[in-house]
Amino acid sequence: MFAELWQWILLVVAIALVGVGLTVGLLRGRGGRATRLPPAAPRAPQVTTRPGMPSGGGADDEHGAGVLTAPPGEVATTPALEAPAPLEPAEPAYERPESARGRLARLRARLARSNSAIGKGLLALLSRGRLDEAAWEDVEDTLLLADLGPEAAGELVASLRTQVKVEGTTDEDVVRGWLREDLLRLVDPSMDRRVASSRVAGRPAVILVVGVNGTGKTTTVGKLARVLVAEDRDVVLGAADTFRAAAADQLATWGDRVGVPTIRSDREGADPAAVAFDAVRAATELEADVVLIDTAGRLHNKTNLMDELGKVKRVIEKLSPIDEVLLVLDATTGQNGLEQARVFAEVVDVTGIVLTKLDGTAKGGIVVAVQRKLGVPVKLVGLGEGPDDLAPFDPAAFVDAILE
Repeated sequence: MFAELWQWILLVVAIALVGVGLTVGLLRGRGGRATRLPPAAPRAPQVTTRPGMPSGGGADDEHGAGVLTAPPGEVATTPALEAPAPLEPAEPAYERPESARGRLARLRARLARSNSAIGKGLLALLSRGRLDEAAWEDVEDTLLLADLGPEAAGELVASLRTQVKVEGTTDEDVVRGWLREDLLRLVDPSMDRRVASSRVAGRPAVILVVGVNGTGKTTTVGKLARVLVAEDRDVVLGAADTFRAAAADQLATWGDRVGVPTIRSDREGADPAAVAFDAVRAATELEADVVLIDTAGRLHNKTNLMDELGKVKRVIEKLSPIDEVLLVLDATTGQNGLEQARVFAEVVDVTGIVLTKLDGTAKGGIVVAVQRKLGVPVKLVGLGEGPDDLAPFDPAAFVDAILE
């Protein structure tokens, strides 16, 4: 009896526990905490494109990019797209001029050919076994034809006659040594031939380039800019030749090739003094090392044109001193070039000479003559048509070249 009672009690308890379990489960299914399901495997977004559009394009259908769609029941998300790297602006392909150092040595062959009247002609005369008065007159005539000038020619003949008389020899090697020594003395290696091209007291050096029409002045300014760029100078060009058609375009082309800015007027016939003033001011603001001012070609016998050049000089000097005035002379003009030099020197205080076309003339003696006329040095020589055929003048290399 007692055993049966315990069996009924255990049965009731079991039924009660089952009932409680079912009740709790029912409550959880209806309002309790949600059953946590294992996470589904991630699905990559599907990309669709319109016909004719690149697949996987951008983020917006209106611009022809792919449209992102998601499987049913999932929220479509846009994957993070890496922004394209900004395009770097292409560096201009500027030319890198060759160093000016040693240019004259490279061009000695041209110089030797152009000045054979001094070198080979003189050596042929002086090496003859018999040097009488007629022979010495021929020597002097050769020097005059080479534009050495009467004074310098007379000095050189007198020196050579004395040495021949004292030494009693006409051996070609000995005579060559005497001639080299005397020519080098006349060319005067002691002159300062440096071109002002460095900042002075916090401002750029100012170089004014002058000369008559046809001497190659604008081309010389462009070539000089290349010389200075090769020496790592920051250069600004001033196109103050506002009278010659396309002169400013020509100068700007030279500057563009080596990355040098050109200050110019927007119209032909503008006031050249105003353009020169603006160029110096721009160079100052840019903290450049040097500014090169190209001026209009002038006929030295035209008073009004020379007065205009004087005005350019005065206007520049209101803003900055002028450190260098380079006079460009055509070496083929000979004695006429000396008269040009004299007139220009009276107007603008020439500090140095640039001799162009020295490769096409037998008148190398102009170097001596013009230096004596002005008392200023030849600083640069043009020895060809190439962009880097402007060379600093080296007296020793010059004399050696014409004696080769």
